[in-house]
Amino acid sequence: MGLLSNAAALLGKEVRTEFRSRELLSTTIVFVLIVVVLFSFTFDPTANESHRFGPGLLWLAFLFAASLMLQPCFLREQVNDTLSALRLAVSDPFAIFLAKIGANTLFLLLTELLMLPVFAALFNVSFRGQLSGILFTFFLGSLGISVAGTALAAISAQARMRELLLPLLLLPLLAPILVASTEVTVSLLGPEPFMQWKGIGFLAVFDVVFLTALWLFGEYLLEE
Repeated sequence: MGLLSNAAALLGKEVRTEFRSRELLSTTIVFVLIVVVLFSFTFDPTANESHRFGPGLLWLAFLFAASLMLQPCFLREQVNDTLSALRLAVSDPFAIFLAKIGANTLFLLLTELLMLPVFAALFNVSFRGQLSGILFTFFLGSLGISVAGTALAAISAQARMRELLLPLLLLPLLAPILVASTEVTVSLLGPEPFMQWKGIGFLAVFDVVFLTALWLFGEYLLEE
């Protein structure tokens, strides 16, 4: 209970800080909106290929947005050595990672939900009848991006050229998430929609494996 209560308290701090400034969410939403609109000009939204290429473009935009959103994840804690104070305040350092993962997942999901109707309008795609499957896929994909991205953000925050290091590490590592999420989304938006459980299983395993690895080695990442 100590771990969960500490994580909940830190999550509340992350959410209050972001909604007080609104800098991260507004910047990320504008970025994704610009990318999706530019993609819509490149591809004919009325063509049948929209159902095939649209989900890939959407997840690619989310991936770029995540790299932008995750960058300041631990940089803010370096001011006045806040990270050291947080480590002293919690009984388990993993609570810090849980709070960061929860906040990043929440912010990424909010961005995706706001962009979903824009994407549907620009690419002439209907989510009717498949919204629950789309949201479930978004959750698993966003969680995987947040878990891996939070770990890499902790590493890059203390390195030189951190602005360049995080995208270089993040994009190759999250390529499997991008592929699996895209395939599941394509199957849900096809002429005969169906849930691709193989892709869902891969996303779930990815999330569990990386979350377990972060639980085991998270304290070392904070020390480094």
